[in-house]
Amino acid sequence: MRQSQLLLTTLRDAPADAETASHQLLLRAGYIRMLAAGIYSYLPLGRRVLRNIEHIVREEMDAAGAQEVLLPSLLPAELWKESGRFEPYGKDLMTLMDRHERQFVLGPTHEEAITALVRGEISSYRKLPVTLYQVQTKFRDERRPRSGLLRGREFQMKDAYSFDTDREGLDIAYNRMFKAYERIFTRCGLNFKAVQANAGAMGGEGGNHEFMALADIGEDTLAVCTSCDYAANLEEAEAGGTWIATNEQEAAQPEAERFHTPGLRTIDQLEEQLQLATHSIIKTLIYSGDGTLFAVLVRGDHEVNELKLAAAAGVTAVSLADNEAVRTAAGVESGYVGPVGLKLPLIIDKAVAAMETGIAGAGERDYHLRNVVPGRDFSLEHVADIRNAAEGETCPKCEKGVYHFHKGIEIGHIFKLGTRYSEKLGAVYLDASGRNKPMIMGCYGIGLSRLLAAVAEQSHDDEGLLWPEELAPYQVHILQLSAKDQEQAVVVEALYNELARAGIGTLLDDRDERPGVKFKDAGLIGIPVVLVVGKSAGEGKVEYWDRKSGTKEIISNAEVVSRIAGGMR
Repeated sequence: MRQSQLLLTTLRDAPADAETASHQLLLRAGYIRMLAAGIYSYLPLGRRVLRNIEHIVREEMDAAGAQEVLLPSLLPAELWKESGRFEPYGKDLMTLMDRHERQFVLGPTHEEAITALVRGEISSYRKLPVTLYQVQTKFRDERRPRSGLLRGREFQMKDAYSFDTDREGLDIAYNRMFKAYERIFTRCGLNFKAVQANAGAMGGEGGNHEFMALADIGEDTLAVCTSCDYAANLEEAEAGGTWIATNEQEAAQPEAERFHTPGLRTIDQLEEQLQLATHSIIKTLIYSGDGTLFAVLVRGDHEVNELKLAAAAGVTAVSLADNEAVRTAAGVESGYVGPVGLKLPLIIDKAVAAMETGIAGAGERDYHLRNVVPGRDFSLEHVADIRNAAEGETCPKCEKGVYHFHKGIEIGHIFKLGTRYSEKLGAVYLDASGRNKPMIMGCYGIGLSRLLAAVAEQSHDDEGLLWPEELAPYQVHILQLSAKDQEQAVVVEALYNELARAGIGTLLDDRDERPGVKFKDAGLIGIPVVLVVGKSAGEGKVEYWDRKSGTKEIISNAEVVSRIAGGMR
C-alpha cells in the first residue's frame, strides 16, 4: 500500500480526554476515531490489526473443534425475559421498540440466542457435543465509557458456546477452550494471567476464569501467589488465615470493659488519637440484602467483599444500610455500633472469629468496648470468608507463598454455565434411554477490540506503537526520504515489488514530506520493520530499523527480503 493513497492522518498531540497510552496512541497513529462516547470507527490500519486478531482467533477456535456461526444482533426481549436476565441486566441493556411495539435488545452477549438456535436444531444425544462460535458486534450502554476501546458501548467480540450431555463433557470443552485462549493471547504477544473470577450476571455453576492482560491502568486487581499457581481476581480471591472453633481462650480473658471515645467514630480516628492497632478493632457494619438487615463483622484493617458477603448471606446483592436504618436497627449511629447485645443476625469474617480479643463499638454514642471476645460476647454461628484478600498475606492454597497484587485488563472470560440457560429456555435432548435432559453448557468470550487496545497498552515506547508481528497492519514500512530523488525511487520500487512477490505486507511512504515527518510517523504507527531509503540508495544499501529493539543498521538491498522473511515466523 502506498501511503500517499492511504486514509491515514496522524496527530502530533492526543485529544485532552484520551488518558490511557493505548487510547492516545491509537488516535494519534490514525487507527481509530471517536464518533460518540464509547463508539469508534476503525480506519484502514485499525481494521487490518482487528482482522489479524480475528484471524488468530478463528484459527485457534477451528483447531479446538468449534464451528463458526453468525447470530443476529437484534434480539427479541421476550427471549431475555424467558431466561430471567432482562431485569437483572439493568440499564446496561440497550433496548428499542419496532413499529409493532415489540421490544428488542441489542445483544450484549448471546447465551439466549445460541440456546434458542440449538434447541431447535439438536434433539438427540447423538448430535452432542457441539461447540459454536461467532465474531460479532456487541452493545452495552456503559454509564461511563472511557479509555477508548477498553470500555466502549459498541465493541467487537468472539463468543463461543459448548453444549454437552454431562459435566465430564463440559470439563473437556472448558479445558480445550482454556488452552486455546492461552495460545491466542500468546500469539498476540501479551503478558497475561488466567485468574479465578466471579461469574456475575452470567450465572452458572462454578468454574470460571478471567484472562487478564497485566497493565497498570487495569480496572481489576489480581491476587497472585508468589509460590504456587493460584491467582484470582480480588473480588474472588480467598483470604488467608484459618479459623478453628474453640472455647479455650474465653476463660482467660477479662470481661469486656466500656471506655469513653468522644467523637471517635472511624477506624482512622481510633488509630490516630488512641494509638489503637487497626487489626485489634472489630468493625461492625449494617448491611441490607433482599430487604433484610444484618450486621457484618470484619477487622479494622480489612475491607468487606460484597460479592462474598452476598453469597454468605444467601442474597442476590448487598448494600450498606443508610444512617436512618442503622439508628433504627442498632439504636446508635454508625461508628459506635458493636456486636455485643446487637439484635440483628451476625455474619462474621474468619479473621474476626480467630481473634482472641478485640475492641468494638459499645452500642452507645461516644463509647467503645475493649476485651471483646468472639464466641463469648457474641455468637459465632455464621462465620465465613467475607473480606478482600490483603497484599502480602499468606496464600491459603499452598501456605508458602504470599499474595502479590497486579492490575489487569480483562480480555477474556470463560464460564461453566451448566443448565442455567438450557433449563429455562428448553434446550433439551433425548438420551440413550429416551429421556429428556437439559444440555450442559459453557460459554467463552474474548473482547477483540479490547484485546487490540490491551496489546497497544503493553506494546509501545516513547516513539509510538510496537505491534507484535502477527498483529501488525503491515510487516514492513519503507520510507523514501526524498520523493523527488530518482535513484531512491528506483530502489524503493524494486524493494516494494520484491516484498510483494514474497507475500510480505508492505506500506510505502511515498509522500512528498520532510524526512523528519516520515520518521515521526513511522515511529508512531509501529510497523515492526522500517526500511529507510536515503543517501545510500546509489550504493545499493538501505537502513534497517527494528522498531521493537530500536536497533538500526545498514544492509544491502540484496539481503532485505531474506532478512525479513527469515525473521517472520
